[in-house]
Amino acid sequence: MEFRFNAQGLLPAIVQDQRGQVLMLAYMNEDSLKKTLETGETWFYSRSRQELWHKGATSGNVQRIKDITTDCDQDTLLITVEQLGNGACHEGDYSCFHHSVKTFASADPGPRVLDDVHSVVAHRKLHPKEGSYTNYLLDTGLDKILKKVGEETAEVIIAAKNGDGKEISYEVGDLLYHLLVLMVHQDVEPQQVWKELDSRR
Repeated sequence: MEFRFNAQGLLPAIVQDQRGQVLMLAYMNEDSLKKTLETGETWFYSRSRQELWHKGATSGNVQRIKDITTDCDQDTLLITVEQLGNGACHEGDYSCFHHSVKTFASADPGPRVLDDVHSVVAHRKLHPKEGSYTNYLLDTGLDKILKKVGEETAEVIIAAKNGDGKEISYEVGDLLYHLLVLMVHQDVEPQQVWKELDSRR
């Protein structure tokens, strides 16, 4: 296949996970594209360092390729990967796209909000913030987190017995948040849970 590299000899490569969440944007030249195709893991070209770099070579956050497609002009790549480790971002987040510019009121966060919250909790673990409840839980330790998971589970049960949909939604949200804190504390990635759920379909 003939790719249309730009004037600098580069192709932009959009990387997404298997659920379609965009993880990062980087660039490939002919050599990095060749290594990517040969190894089944992502290699890019660093414009600042002017050298090839293997994603995850130092961090361990390797990207195993599932699929590579190109757009109709063959000048952009879309790469679907299995993201290993803590995520794609050097700041410790699952996706590089985690700095919100503006959220419109009509936007529906959908199930991806679970990954987003997990990323925020993981970021708090690496970069503690004074006064953060998340950091309080992580610093206090496993027993406190487990106590909160138990308490929130009981709250969900009570809400369900009351038959109040709004109350159930609120309490389930509390439970999911504390479960995500538990996952970060125990170094469990959301993808591990999604795979487990997928195996039960």
